[in-house]
Amino acid sequence: MNVVLTQDLTKKYGTRAAVDAVSLTVRRGEVYGFLGPNGAGKTTTLRMLLGLVRPSSGTALVLGEPPGKSAVGALIEGPGFFPYLSGRDNLRVLARYGGFGDDEVEYVLARVDLTDRGRDRFKTYSLGMKQRLGVAAALLGDPELLILDEPTNGLDPAGVTDMRKLIAGLAADGKTVLLSSHLLGEVQEICDRVGVISRGRLVTESTVSELRGSGRLLVKADPLEAALGICARHATEVSVVDGALVLDGGEAAEINRALVTEGIAVHEIRPSERSLEDAFFAMTKETP
Repeated sequence: MNVVLTQDLTKKYGTRAAVDAVSLTVRRGEVYGFLGPNGAGKTTTLRMLLGLVRPSSGTALVLGEPPGKSAVGALIEGPGFFPYLSGRDNLRVLARYGGFGDDEVEYVLARVDLTDRGRDRFKTYSLGMKQRLGVAAALLGDPELLILDEPTNGLDPAGVTDMRKLIAGLAADGKTVLLSSHLLGEVQEICDRVGVISRGRLVTESTVSELRGSGRLLVKADPLEAALGICARHATEVSVVDGALVLDGGEAAEINRALVTEGIAVHEIRPSERSLEDAFFAMTKETP
């Protein structure tokens, strides 16, 4: 089942389209990374999914209902809490507003590993702790879907690791997580699928491995020009990168046999994946 489904979702401010005809699909039980540079339209899209911003056109369904009609846990643009209340008391305020008991507060505190610091005032928390308390607030009521906007933004490496483990644990518990990020390493580590947005437009939607090109081969052979001609007959696409051949859609054994048969000296042939960073910049660069 699709947990989030949008069709040509658009938000314009005057003549400028902050989000331009975005059609994306988030499946139940996956961690979906909404990837794009700052200002690409990520937060505006998430706000529309939560019913906080009205779209100019297009449609969206969240858990089968229009935005704002279903219970969704969210952390958008950082957590907002009372600085002089403890972490626990901040959650109690939210819990009472939502009709939840103290047991629910204790559960979410434990889920984000803040039970021991629950008595401390929010203003004494580190940035990583504040973000985790924000996730705890999003977990109140045990929502099926969590929408997290840049959950590791500004965190130190330890905080990033903690948040990554937390999100992975939530996914293991059966939660669906939609998170936005401009940190490519974060997305590569924890996301099942990603949607890449640039200048308000969804450039692509795919798995991380597909974006990186898991079916690619790197071939180092001599002479290069002759090897290029042979490989072009056995692969979907061939390019020259730093004195080597990069092939899409070829079989290593078949290509090696063809090269050797033609008297080409094969120095190296192996699988090759581009980094998510390379894939991201290639896609966003091509966006008009």
